Amino acid sequence: MKEKDLFIADAHLLDPGDANYRRLLTFLDEQRGRIRTLYLLGDIFDFWFGYRHTVFAPYVPILEALRRIREEGTEIVYVEGNHDFHMGPFFEQTLGCRILPDGGEVRIDDERIFIAHGDLVRPDDPGYRLLRRCLRSRPLNWLMRLIPPDWAWSVARWASRQSQKTPHVDRNKGQSEATLASFARQRFAEGYRAVVTGHFHSPMIRTIEEGTLVALGDWIDQFSYAVYEDGAFSLRSFKGAGSKTD
Repeated sequence: MKEKDLFIADAHLLDPGDANYRRLLTFLDEQRGRIRTLYLLGDIFDFWFGYRHTVFAPYVPILEALRRIREEGTEIVYVEGNHDFHMGPFFEQTLGCRILPDGGEVRIDDERIFIAHGDLVRPDDPGYRLLRRCLRSRPLNWLMRLIPPDWAWSVARWASRQSQKTPHVDRNKGQSEATLASFARQRFAEGYRAVVTGHFHSPMIRTIEEGTLVALGDWIDQFSYAVYEDGAFSLRSFKGAGSKTD
């Protein structure tokens, strides 16, 4: 009986030949039939747009891995990130995922858990919030559907190369932890038992007052993820095929 839930964020997948891509495929294959719900908390893809009848060829291996996970009876919940949104019919219909564009409440063992990608945690960034609304707007969604997928993919690869020049790990780790703790306290005051988030690329688990804060880290350098089992969260990392996690 599957009673374990997994939480993953920030793999930023792009090329099936990349080491982090291959490692995530191995990990998901090892988890088949062993987990109750897989929570994907955004930026699993370095770029995603859900066209009606097309998926990007480099993502076929990971999409097939998710399909196999789903066929084993595992539910998939997808929180959209700042690199992957407008998930489209493959995720919504083919995989039957529950999509949470902005994150929100899930219930695990009758406990209220707040999950989010994390890009909306900072309250003092109105410029990003405006950009986010524009990127997710209906007019831009409509315009994207007019762009041939090959063009969109070429632009995405160029943007990815530019972003690789900036380290993913948050340099202001102390400030980020304080921001996350403040955000978590607000959710705990609303009755949530735990807050789980991605985006910051630094794994962390903290007990704060009456709740648990979990930051997932990433699947670029750290290969970290969270497990909810027997009523508690733990952070682990995946070392490779056939290896134990810690």
